[in-house]
Amino acid sequence: MKAAPEAQARLLDIQKVDTQILSLNNERKNLPELAQLAQAKVEWNALGAATIANNTKISDTEIEVDKAEKDLNPVRQRLEKNQKRIDDGSLGSKELNAMIDEVENLKRRVATLEDEQLEVMERLESLNAERDKLAKQRAEMQSAIKALLARKDELVGVLDKKLAAAQAERVELTAAFPSDLLALYERIRDRAGGIGVGKLEGKRCSGCQLDQSPQAMDHYNSAPKDEVVRCESCDRILIR
Repeated sequence: MKAAPEAQARLLDIQKVDTQILSLNNERKNLPELAQLAQAKVEWNALGAATIANNTKISDTEIEVDKAEKDLNPVRQRLEKNQKRIDDGSLGSKELNAMIDEVENLKRRVATLEDEQLEVMERLESLNAERDKLAKQRAEMQSAIKALLARKDELVGVLDKKLAAAQAERVELTAAFPSDLLALYERIRDRAGGIGVGKLEGKRCSGCQLDQSPQAMDHYNSAPKDEVVRCESCDRILIR
């Protein structure tokens, strides 16, 4: 392939801009805030699931509290009624003894039910405390996510401005540029890690950073100035 030496040399300027664009895109794609937001999303979803589970437990436990109260009230009422009958002296000896036994049984039953009620109420209190803790964590995380989003948007905005400037510079550099030479450069760049051209610096190709053999140097030096030569080590376009 033939191309004016000036056009070949301009490839180095295009490569510089392309390297800048690649670096900016990589920086934009790998912003620490993006990873932090992804982790925050995982934690937010986990908090949401925990909140739903906690609310379900609270609802179930409130039903248990209501049931415990309903189980306890009639036993208390019966105990109170029986105690009044004992106290008013209206019962005969045999009935009195039977009533005393029943009252003792009712007292034990009330004590058992009260213990069960207390256990359920303590569990509900603990669940309510957990609900408040989760709500606080969600509020704090919401604020943190909002701050991360603002920081991410700020950084992306700065990078996008730099990208737009670099892309505009590339358009200017490639205007009226030999299409066949540009196409060759881009094909090589696509398969060679983003670098399609190197400069011969002494005996070294700046594209692959390898010293060239004497035979390769003879070829480069003897080739016409308008001939597009390729590095014999990395196959990139070599600017002499």
